[in-house]
Amino acid sequence: MTSQILNLRGSCQVNLERSSLDSRRGMRSTRLRVTRANGRAVPNRNNLLVRSVLDKDLSAPSTQDKGKWAPDSWKAYHAHQQPTWPDEDHLKSVVDRLETLPPLVFAGEARTLREQLAKVCIGEGFVLQGGDCAESFAEFRADNIRDTLRVLLQMSAILMYGSGLPVVKLGRMAGQFAKPRSSDTETIDGVTLPSYRGDNINSDEFTPEARIPNPDRLIQAYNQCSSTLNLLRGFTTGGYGCLERVTKWNLDFMEGTEQGKRYEELAASLDEAMQFMKACGIGADHPIMKSTDFYTSHESLLLHYEQALTRLDSTSDQWYGCSAHMLWIGERTRQLDGAHIEFMRGIANPIGIKISDKCEPEELVELISTINPDNVPGKICIIMRMGAEKMYKYFPRLIQAVEDNNLHVVWISDPMHGNTVKSETGYKTRRFEAIRAELRAFFDVHDQMGTHAGGVHLEMTGQDVTECTGGSSVDVVTDSDLPLRYHTHCDPRLNASQSLELAFLISDRLYKRRVVKKNIL
Repeated sequence: MTSQILNLRGSCQVNLERSSLDSRRGMRSTRLRVTRANGRAVPNRNNLLVRSVLDKDLSAPSTQDKGKWAPDSWKAYHAHQQPTWPDEDHLKSVVDRLETLPPLVFAGEARTLREQLAKVCIGEGFVLQGGDCAESFAEFRADNIRDTLRVLLQMSAILMYGSGLPVVKLGRMAGQFAKPRSSDTETIDGVTLPSYRGDNINSDEFTPEARIPNPDRLIQAYNQCSSTLNLLRGFTTGGYGCLERVTKWNLDFMEGTEQGKRYEELAASLDEAMQFMKACGIGADHPIMKSTDFYTSHESLLLHYEQALTRLDSTSDQWYGCSAHMLWIGERTRQLDGAHIEFMRGIANPIGIKISDKCEPEELVELISTINPDNVPGKICIIMRMGAEKMYKYFPRLIQAVEDNNLHVVWISDPMHGNTVKSETGYKTRRFEAIRAELRAFFDVHDQMGTHAGGVHLEMTGQDVTECTGGSSVDVVTDSDLPLRYHTHCDPRLNASQSLELAFLISDRLYKRRVVKKNIL
């Protein structure tokens, strides 16, 4: 496997030459030259270079020509994965209403997130991004939000303990409604209707009326996002998210389980460390002990909604997408000449880009350079999704292209979307072992390339669902268990026990890397 990675690492070198502003799109165009290199790969970029960029005023206006971009300039390009709205006037009235409503997040919060992600770029942090596949109106309850947050807090404690690094916590929450579909229509028993695209567009009920896209659902989604954010802020700043509560985060149904017991042991160790910190003068009243940073993210799919919640920040004179702290572009909407790239290149938020084995190195370089022409650290997160075997085969050359062009990115693994299968019982599911294998491949490749594995992106929930099979717990989910608590509105999610098990596995890997690095130093 090592030789396979090293051979690929030296097989392709991509050089990027910037040219003048493209008059058509008002942004930096790029000319890409791909050359073969049989020699040793270029070493990892110097951290001092990244730090010099970090010292700059990141709130300063971008060098891109802003006059060529506007929140609605995406309309001049083809927008993939958009619903067919039956009444454009109705849609316009809803968009106009959303434009008058308060932003869901604030520009300063997005800037703080970007600064934290910039530290991850240089190996001084790790990203934990997780939450529902698709939020729904029907399951909107305070206890569901609390339980998912609780598991994410547990996972972050496990990861911090093993890695010795701060963990940037990102929820797939407060906006993750819309979903891309492989087909515009769905056929059941000979009846064909429009596909379900998410609760903010239409209903999953299979009737002609329910499947008609309804703009009023955008207002309902906004209101639910606002309530969710209010609750998350209350939990994370009001004491619930403080480390002193680490022993109280375990869910009731986790008591007595293998992962629950392992977490209790870790929590006891953390509690002892907290007592030591108190003795050093860092008590419960210290700001770092009373709250925790938590950010929201979702796929920026529905462009009318994103446009309506875009605001010009008065302190930096930059545009921000104020529907979430971080937005990402999906695998199906990252066309360089498409509307989603056009929208994303104009906002200052941290941006994620989902990448599969279909992406060529030169295409990735151009994607990054289009959205982040000033190469600001913390601006771009590359979220890899391709399955374990393809990860070993295709991932090294993508890292090589980014390194050769000295581009600052956070590498994140999404081990979920490349591992969806249909079970023998007919349910769409994901095998825990396949998820684990892709994560192992992600870390293996980074170890061989000398780069930083920066995070993980998971579809998970705090509920005791039976949607993904496998795991090493006594109560392992089998194919026959899937019908018991299969609640997802879209794709299968890890339950709390499986999520914690995965966190422990990642933590063990991060700990080993930390020990190796310490021994080298």
